[in-house]
Amino acid sequence: MSRRRTLPAVLLAAALPLVSCSTVPSSSPTNIITQAPQRPAESVGIEPLPPAPGASPEEVVRTFIDASASTVSPHPVARQHLTPLAAETWQDETGISIIRTDYATAITDSGTVAVTANLVGTVDPRGVFTMSGRDLFTREFRLEQVEGEWRLSDPPDGLIMLQPDFERLYDQIQLYFLDPTEQRVVPDPRYLIAGESQPTQAVDRLLAGPSAPLAQGVRNPIAGVRLSRAVTVEDQLATVELTGLPAEPSPELAKICAQLVWTLTQLDRPRINEVVVLVDGEPVQPADVPEQQTVEDWAAFDPDAVPIDGVGHYLEGGALRTVLRGEPTPGPAGEGAYGLSSAAVSAEEASGRLSFLVGVRPDPTGATLLAGPYDGELSPVLSGATLSAPTVAATRSEAWVVRDGTEVVRVPAGGPPQPVAAPTLAGLGRTEVLQLSPDGVRAAVVVDGPGGRRLYVGTVVRSDDGAVVLRDLREVAPSLAQVTDVAWRDSATLLVLAGDEGEDRIVPYAVGVDGWGLVQVTTSGLPSQPTSLAVAPDRQALVIAQDTMWQLAGGTWVTLVRGAEPLPGAAPFYPL
Repeated sequence: MSRRRTLPAVLLAAALPLVSCSTVPSSSPTNIITQAPQRPAESVGIEPLPPAPGASPEEVVRTFIDASASTVSPHPVARQHLTPLAAETWQDETGISIIRTDYATAITDSGTVAVTANLVGTVDPRGVFTMSGRDLFTREFRLEQVEGEWRLSDPPDGLIMLQPDFERLYDQIQLYFLDPTEQRVVPDPRYLIAGESQPTQAVDRLLAGPSAPLAQGVRNPIAGVRLSRAVTVEDQLATVELTGLPAEPSPELAKICAQLVWTLTQLDRPRINEVVVLVDGEPVQPADVPEQQTVEDWAAFDPDAVPIDGVGHYLEGGALRTVLRGEPTPGPAGEGAYGLSSAAVSAEEASGRLSFLVGVRPDPTGATLLAGPYDGELSPVLSGATLSAPTVAATRSEAWVVRDGTEVVRVPAGGPPQPVAAPTLAGLGRTEVLQLSPDGVRAAVVVDGPGGRRLYVGTVVRSDDGAVVLRDLREVAPSLAQVTDVAWRDSATLLVLAGDEGEDRIVPYAVGVDGWGLVQVTTSGLPSQPTSLAVAPDRQALVIAQDTMWQLAGGTWVTLVRGAEPLPGAAPFYPL
């Protein structure tokens, strides 16, 4: 985990007196703390306090947890809560356990202080967050007396941090790698402590490579390159000095620059608008790119680009329509010739023109997937007892569906269906929804299993021999039940329809691809609970409620034509 640069800390062992042999008395009364002490949260720079004189064992444990919320390395205030030996050996950079504020402490029969908390998730030393699967956090702390004051003698390595403190101190940033076609940068969320060292920490982690779940699904041109010195920022201009590139770095240099610029220009603390890249001390300029590079210079790698004609689509009575006043699309599909129940459209990479249409047609014995040109005749390509709504990505002209709830199939434009291996998917339950991310590197999946309908995200791994695997499926929103639909708001964020724990209804939520930042989206303006949704980068969210179309505008759900009656519709989607 990254840290603000500071002067080296003096070893605390030299300043602390020797340890006595006292232990926590097991006869002390149990003390349950259901709410941690409130502390100001406005400023990153607020530092925790040392243990108070005469503090009880429980109070020492609680203020030790508070002391994790520090920007100073190596957490000297936290070490003041430890015995001299523990202060020397405790490792604070092995990761972070994020817990909720309603944790409890209690003296155990063996005289230790037990902490029980709801675990939000963990952050590893590379800044990768992993959502907790509804787990409890439990730790026991042994304390001894040092000159009459209780001190921890065996603290677990790593930080234990309350969720509000983590949110105050750490920023979520995206490291950017490349999709296998090298058309787009792909986000990889990381969490870095705010401060002047954040740009250097971001580049260090970019050089170290993608997180484990994403690693096999992306390419990393910057692999093997080294950072010569810390990244400097002056007047919103970052200078990155690299070494270790081959003598003739092109064309990889352009991809490396795109990675660096997309990663660094998102930072706010400090703010960066331009990036200069030096290789072995000399500034580099890939073709047609100025020395001071901006994200506009690498717009071709935009992770959230959408086709110009990518307006919302939906179905009415089996006919394909657009949100432009409910106009039918060109060709037989817009005329209702196929009686479609769901559909998806992809665009040509070069022109952005909508070109490839797939749709599911219900049959007396099941369902058939039809495919063909956007404005032309469709042909049957796949059948099954059931077919999920098809999904497409912007980087390849192909569609994916789930057949019979277990078998993932991809259909290239103009080619035969091909299986997608998904080794762990069937074991989770029946797959109801599958949606590819805009870059095609991830898939969001709704699975109806023993615990109900749950949301998972997996990585799409493509081999040189053409084999495709959906792997590393992980639950990203364990608190959500009754998940009914999901779509990609952008390449790093999902929009989800799921049950509201407070009331028995379905409401929309937004959540990061790693599970962080779950928030409920407004339902203001909707006539009833939504049943399906669609969203795309820089596009208004669409939902179906009472079998009619609604779009989110200005914090309120409105009809497609303001002031007009809602249009009937079903199965909304956006082309990619």
